[in-house]
Amino acid sequence: MELADQDLVSILAARIGAAWPSIARARTRAAEVRERLAVSISDHTSEDTSLVVFGSLARKECTSGSDLDWVLLVDGAANAEHLEAALAIESHIQKVAPKGPGPEKTFGGLVFSHDLMHYIGGGDDTNQNMTQRMLLLLESTPVGRTEAYSRVMNNVLKRYVVEDFGWMHSRNPSNVPRFLHNDVVRYWRTIAVDFAYKRRTRAGQGWALRTAKLRMSRKLTYAAGLLRCYNCALEPSLQGLDRRDQSSAALPLVDFLASQIPITPLDLFARTFLTSDRLTQTAEPFFGAYNEFLGILDDEEKRSRLDSLQYDEIAVDPTYQRVRELGHSFQESLNAVFFSEQNHAEFFRLTKTYGVF
Repeated sequence: MELADQDLVSILAARIGAAWPSIARARTRAAEVRERLAVSISDHTSEDTSLVVFGSLARKECTSGSDLDWVLLVDGAANAEHLEAALAIESHIQKVAPKGPGPEKTFGGLVFSHDLMHYIGGGDDTNQNMTQRMLLLLESTPVGRTEAYSRVMNNVLKRYVVEDFGWMHSRNPSNVPRFLHNDVVRYWRTIAVDFAYKRRTRAGQGWALRTAKLRMSRKLTYAAGLLRCYNCALEPSLQGLDRRDQSSAALPLVDFLASQIPITPLDLFARTFLTSDRLTQTAEPFFGAYNEFLGILDDEEKRSRLDSLQYDEIAVDPTYQRVRELGHSFQESLNAVFFSEQNHAEFFRLTKTYGVF
């Protein structure tokens, strides 16, 4: 069985004798939504198009209030049928998840592979293009046909590796894909800056809910992106590669990165805890905090409260204060993974070397 098909969170929970019911419930709901979508849109994708979903559905973290971020990814010559397919898919999605993509319109329509592959950095790499590309790599999954999705994913990864001069010329002894790593970090910083922008342009509406997600789910996605890069340094098959043949040197790293993409962020961390005895004690506070966070999002009253909370109510609102405490606990768990030489000496070294400067 492939790692992506395993519920590593459940395996970890059983090993340490823990129970995370909100995570389990969110995973069940995500599987149901994906199944319904796959049936309803089966006639609207093709060899050169894939329906790709992001966010909580891709991460298997669906709650009762989750929206559904999606694109119809096109990897081929443009034609009028693509728009017709996108409109048909949108109609089906509205029946499955009434709450659609956000007002920025980053999702919810056609996306063409050309911009994702060729505009990495530079003036043409807009916030929208970078967000679509990075979330394609960090938290996406295809529903239905996968040919276009797989091609685009591999081509984007190949660009990151082939244009990583240090890696391609054996000047990176740790095998960390620095070009990709830098873009993961850039994306996280962009999210943090855009948080302030959205708070201003939306006149404070929904800021507390976005704060909760920034501290938990958005940070989880970013941290999992770091793991994907740092895992390259731990992978035995990437050690001692012969890179004299430039035409094929990138393939092992591309294949390894691609193999991690179907693994959800929570499963990626579960695998880390399962394979590192010294980190076992961190698993319960890490997943315990995240489980309670998902429980709050799944509680209609609490989620609505966060969505409508005013600035002057922060100090007296128990839901916001609890989310704040969970954010601190979650951050402390991440610190134990990335910043503790005693817990994981290699992650500690890689974080100092690549994560700061």
